Amino acid sequence: MMDGLTERPARNGEHGATRRRLPPAERRKQIVDEAVRFFAEVGLEGKTRELARRLGVTQSLIFNYFATKDELIDAVYEKVYIGRLSPDWPERLTDRSVPIRERLLAFYSEYSALIFEWEWMRIFMFSGLAGASLNQRYLEHLGDVILRPLLAETEVLAHTDTPPKMEDVWNLHGGIAYIGIRQHIYRMPEPVKPQDEIARAIDKYLLFFGIDKEQ
Repeated sequence: MMDGLTERPARNGEHGATRRRLPPAERRKQIVDEAVRFFAEVGLEGKTRELARRLGVTQSLIFNYFATKDELIDAVYEKVYIGRLSPDWPERLTDRSVPIRERLLAFYSEYSALIFEWEWMRIFMFSGLAGASLNQRYLEHLGDVILRPLLAETEVLAHTDTPPKMEDVWNLHGGIAYIGIRQHIYRMPEPVKPQDEIARAIDKYLLFFGIDKEQ
C-alpha cells in the first residue's frame, strides 16, 4: 500500500523534495529522518509547514502519519534518544566478572560515540530551552537504566567514609557529556583524544571512592 496523499513538485530552494509515492513505512521513516535534521537546525518551535516544504510534500501528508506535532516530536525522541540506548548496557555495567573500570570505559566509549553528534546535542538543547518534556523523560530513563545501577555498583565497591550519592554519578556522566556540548553547542574545539579524557574522568571517579581499577 502506497501513501495516497498529494505530493507536490519541488520549488526553487527546497530540500529533499520527492515526487514518487512511497510505502507507508518508508514514508514515515523519511519524515522522521528529515524531522530530526529540521528540529536540530531550527529548534522544536519549527513549523511543520516548513518541514513539509523541505520534504517536498503537503503538510497534510505529514499529519496522515502523525496526528499532531507532539506525536512527531515523540517519534524524533524515540529515534534520537531511546533508540540509541543499547538494551544490554545495564547488564554489562553490572557484570562483576569484569573490572568496573573496564565496564565504565566500554560503556562511555559506546555512549559518547552516539551522543557526540550535532543532531543529538542540538535537539537536547532546544528541548531544554523550550521547556519540553523530552529532556526530563530521557534523563529519567537514563537514570533508571544506567545511572542508578552504576551507583549501586559504586556503593558495593567503595572504600571510603563518604558514601557515594546519585549526584556523584551525575557529575561523572555530565562531565563526559560536556565534551560533546563544547563541540556542538559552544563550537569550541573538543579534546584531541576524547577517549583519553573519558578515561581520566573515570579514573578520578574511582579514585575518589577508593575503588581499585581491577575490582
